[in-house]
Amino acid sequence: MKILIISSDANLREVLKFCFDGWGYEVILSEAASGDIAPIKRLSPDVIVIDVHAARRTDLEICELLKDDFITSCIPVITLIDKRQLRNQLLNIKQGVDDYLIKPPDPLDLRVRVEMAIKRLQYSFYSTPLTGLPGGKLIEENLRGRLKSAVPFSFGYLDLDHFKYYNDTYGYVKGDRIIMQTAYILYSTILAHGNHNDFIGHIGGDDFAFITTPDRMEAICDNFIATFNKLVPFHYTKEDRERGYIVARGRDRVVRNVPLVSVSIAVVSSNRYGQFRNVIEINERIAEIKRYLKGFEGSKFMADRRAGPGGGKRLPRLHRIRCEPSDAFRPLGQVLLERGVMTAEKLDDALIAHWRRGIPLGEVAMELGLAKKGDIDAALREQSAKS
Repeated sequence: MKILIISSDANLREVLKFCFDGWGYEVILSEAASGDIAPIKRLSPDVIVIDVHAARRTDLEICELLKDDFITSCIPVITLIDKRQLRNQLLNIKQGVDDYLIKPPDPLDLRVRVEMAIKRLQYSFYSTPLTGLPGGKLIEENLRGRLKSAVPFSFGYLDLDHFKYYNDTYGYVKGDRIIMQTAYILYSTILAHGNHNDFIGHIGGDDFAFITTPDRMEAICDNFIATFNKLVPFHYTKEDRERGYIVARGRDRVVRNVPLVSVSIAVVSSNRYGQFRNVIEINERIAEIKRYLKGFEGSKFMADRRAGPGGGKRLPRLHRIRCEPSDAFRPLGQVLLERGVMTAEKLDDALIAHWRRGIPLGEVAMELGLAKKGDIDAALREQSAKS
């Protein structure tokens, strides 16, 4: 890990260098900042610590220059600020600073801030912007950790079927809404039926992953599919929903009837015998199950287990759950839309906030001023009466 320390205080530079050297960092010292960030770009540090002086504008300007440049914008910047000038300096900095400490800093405090800043950067860099969930790199790291621990786990891979046809027909904006709701359903299902340390990830596009324990795997898959099948059809028009398919043209230019979006979940479980040696073997097994699942319509999951030392006999379990929309259930948002409480645009705003913040839709709608409590109560009564 490379840390750049910019300070005109020779004693502070030496103290910090001694400490961070001892902690295994590669330390680069600089006496003063300049208006040219080219040297910093060549150094490519993982984090920058700047000792800010109230009388030197270059110390303040360098922070903003770093954040305005594409190459250095992601590097965490931590400033050391004189307490007597705290208010004035924070007002002057405005932007470009990720964190700060009062001078003189405790080296251990600074180390904690440095490592937290790097951790935040890694998470944000490897997370999927649309859902905010960890991406492929973090999923892989989590799997490696589970393999090393030798504690039994189940790895599930979710893939939406016919999603490309939906995207082509309804547009990518509506397609993103299905992705966001899928993420929220997975989060809610894990929260209700999983363990506190289970993991959820968004591989990208319409592919998701989760890691749980083998005893919770089946309940998670069953309940996820049940909720998914009830909610996702409402992303279609009433006509398409009632018909149960859309008419779409494929890449081969052939027009066909395409079923509504469903989900396939491929699951592999690692037992105490540690039959998986690495992440590649897990992915190969998942790919094999996914290919098999593609031959079945509707939402389904398949759990592939190996028993005993060295792998043993394969025990696949296929669960097929067909997606058959019914007028018996209507989500709260649909009821509010049909009652004229909200327009489609306002409902969209409320749903996005609901999925991202994990707050019930009714509460979000009232908080945003899109509906009154009486409207929500009436809609809930109607929803319950027809369910």
